[in-house]
Amino acid sequence: MALHKLQVDDFYDDSFKLIAIHCRLEDYRLAYLLNKHLELKLERKDTDIDFKYLESSYSIFEWDNETEYVLWNLISNVCKKEEDSLSSTGTLFGDTEKVLKTFHLISEYKKVDYFIKISDEIQNVDEDLILNKLKAIPQIITSYTVDPLKIKSKDHLIF
Repeated sequence: MALHKLQVDDFYDDSFKLIAIHCRLEDYRLAYLLNKHLELKLERKDTDIDFKYLESSYSIFEWDNETEYVLWNLISNVCKKEEDSLSSTGTLFGDTEKVLKTFHLISEYKKVDYFIKISDEIQNVDEDLILNKLKAIPQIITSYTVDPLKIKSKDHLIF
């Protein structure tokens, strides 16, 4: 009898474009600027990308352009969370102080604030034109393309 094996990689479609954005704006303000300058219609999704094992969540905006068969996502790469930390003061009951912990969706790119994920079926999106429009936005520090195949944690981009 023949033995058939299925691999998880067979089900993962990594044919998307990924653009990294360095920008200190809040997520909703960046989404507004992208909608204005790139003529998108990004809207905040009802649920964030939530990782229970990392205890972190990341905001996500989405627009499904059905006329051009392109799915646009704006994903936050940074999650800042305030946690209690025990400080040892030598007393029986240690004082608790708040510590700000930072988590990253894609840990290889810790300095990136946001990612734009473009999933297009026809492959008609011009990355150079998008990058030029992004660089024309004064609030964006820089933006560049990222090769999704070189990311170790690319499974975090499946949603």
